This record gives sequence, C-alpha cells and structure tokens, in this order.
Amino acid sequence: MMEPNNNCTDCIFCNEKIPFFNLLSDRELELINDDRYSVRFKSDELILKQGITATHLITLIEGVAKIYIEGVNNKNLLYQLIGDWQLVEDPGLHTDDKKYHFSVAALTDVKVCFINAQNFLKVLQKNNLFANEVIKHRSQNTVYFFNRVISLTQKQMVGRMADGLLYLSNDFYKSFDFDLNLSRQDLADLTAMSKDSAIRILKEFERDQIISLKGRKIKIINMGQLKQLSIHG
Repeated sequence: MMEPNNNCTDCIFCNEKIPFFNLLSDRELELINDDRYSVRFKSDELILKQGITATHLITLIEGVAKIYIEGVNNKNLLYQLIGDWQLVEDPGLHTDDKKYHFSVAALTDVKVCFINAQNFLKVLQKNNLFANEVIKHRSQNTVYFFNRVISLTQKQMVGRMADGLLYLSNDFYKSFDFDLNLSRQDLADLTAMSKDSAIRILKEFERDQIISLKGRKIKIINMGQLKQLSIHG
C-alpha cells in the first residue's frame, strides 16, 4: 500500500535514524523529502526487480529484506540481508544503463521509503561531508563483496556454510542465538549450494555440536570451531 509523504513524519525523522543524514541541512533534507514516498510490503513480496530503471533508491524503515542477484537457469545468489534504516542504492544510479543490477524482496512485513535518485545525487554533489559518508558506506559494501567472492569461489561447501552462519551471527543478527528469517532455500542461495546440500551440512554442524537447530531458530554453540571451518573450508 502506497502512503503519501505526510504519513511519514518527514525526512527529519529519518535524520534521527540514519547517522550520515545528520550532515544534511534543512534545505537538503527538503530536497530529499521531495518526491519521496513509502510503501508497505508483505513477507515474500518483491520490492525492486533486477533490470528495472533505477529512478529511486530505498531505505528500509522497518522489517527484514534480502538483496539477491538473479542468475541463469532460475538460480539466485542471495547477496545480503538488510534491516531497519539501511540505505540501498545500486551502482546503476551512476552508470550509463541506469538499471538495477539486483532484486530486493521482503522476508518479513516491511515498510520502505523510496527516495528520488536525482534529488539524492543533487544533495551528494552539494555536500562533501555527506558524500564522504556515502562513499564510506559503499566502500564497506565493496569490502563485503570481495570477501563474498573469495568465500564463494575458493571454499568448499562446509567453509561457505560456516561463512554464511558467521555473517548472520556477527554482522546481521549480532547474536549467537537468533530466529532465522531465511528459508532453507534462502540459506542455500546465500552459500551458493543446492537446498539439499545446505540442509545436509546444517545437520552435520548440529551433529558435531557446532550449532543447534529448532525449526528456524539457530544457536551457535561452538564459535571457535565455526571460525576454523571458515578459515580452512
């Protein structure tokens, strides 16, 4: 369901949630707020489709969503999870094709703020401090991407699953004990393996008392061994 701007408080409210928006002046926030709208999506609904024109970037206001790349033969690579108040922009905003190079789908019920890409770029050009923070954000994503490439291309399935669980525990949920928003297929897409292989390795980890599984609830029991599997996998 689409909501007009006045149903969101305004970009001052977002300013309190996204730290580098504190660097914007009221005039710049007004420009960001112009042609901005929010939309609620239910679990499993598509938010952005790979290949569409990148007219807006998004901020996830609440909920959990996944960023994934649609590959060949209907295979997907789950790239990253996003949570509350995370900014998502595609390289296509700055390239000639102006297309989204990934898809975004809701894993829970979510609320998403769509920000006009041209207005965002205007603010980026005017405010150097803000531009530096956005570059830092992109650089962190680039480092994450490099680590993902190493994991997915140079490690066996056990190492890839260990990396996936470490990412979920350390970087996203920030807990040894978490309720997984991902399906087993999503976890397979995160670690670039088949669903059957993902389930088999999870059971092996449980048998070796590295993790415990109860439905979608995962608890890391032996973090040290999981890290060793990541290093030597």
